[in-house]
Amino acid sequence: MNTEQPDRTLYAYRTAEEAELAETVARTLYRYDRVEDERIASLRELTEAHVKRFWERGYLVIEQALSDDEVESAIEAVMDIIHGRSAGSRIQFVRPEHELGSDWERELAVRKLSEFIDHEPRLAAVAAKESILSAMGRLFGEPVKIVQDQAILKPPSGGAEKPWHQDMAYGNLAYDRPVIGAWFALDEAGLDNGCMHVIPYSHRDGAVPHYAVRDWQLCDTAVRLERDVAVPLKPGGVLLFSGLLHHGTPPNFTDKRRRSVQIHYAPQSAEKLKPGEYKRMFTNAMSRAEC
Repeated sequence: MNTEQPDRTLYAYRTAEEAELAETVARTLYRYDRVEDERIASLRELTEAHVKRFWERGYLVIEQALSDDEVESAIEAVMDIIHGRSAGSRIQFVRPEHELGSDWERELAVRKLSEFIDHEPRLAAVAAKESILSAMGRLFGEPVKIVQDQAILKPPSGGAEKPWHQDMAYGNLAYDRPVIGAWFALDEAGLDNGCMHVIPYSHRDGAVPHYAVRDWQLCDTAVRLERDVAVPLKPGGVLLFSGLLHHGTPPNFTDKRRRSVQIHYAPQSAEKLKPGEYKRMFTNAMSRAEC
């Protein structure tokens, strides 16, 4: 197999126009001068005050939720899925799989892994870790269920932006009760390689229409960029956030990987929204407004 590393910039963007758009998005739709500094050392230190703070702002930052060994194990699982050593999970490629001639090309072409809990015990252990289930139970005030599992990847030199959005605007997460995401950093997620950005308190706006532009996303003009707060995380850190919180991640133009695991939880009593109710809440069908 060919192991030569391709030009990563050319690989990530097929045209100069695509590369220019990505640079413009990173420069104009995210700010990097406000960094979240309110953090909890570990999940076991969660208090009722923290629970109240979560529902006020829409998110909490935990400095260390996974041990070094758990991070290393999760990374090994992610790489095993990408390279076919672990079967059963879903892989989303940004290029046709038959074009990928080396392990390096394959890694650069994977954007997302999903539905791995039933196939990959090392990642299932992250999702079902006792401390995270306990924290979620305290946030919801009742037992929880896992409703989605995925690994979000930003490969070096061009890992794509995830535009501003609300997670519950994606149909599989549209419930009649709040959903909470847990975004675990496996690599250092910094200002330069696509860490999470959030709009504090934006979950209070409720469901907001989404549009198919660069992705299924909030209209760029609807995002309160003046309130953007970046959330860098070290490996093993986790961001807990409301499924209605406005959040997004800029592109990764560095030579560093930015791998993460994201698990969504819902209270046991939550039920899926009916299609008509989802459409009313998260699309522009009623107002006929355009982005």
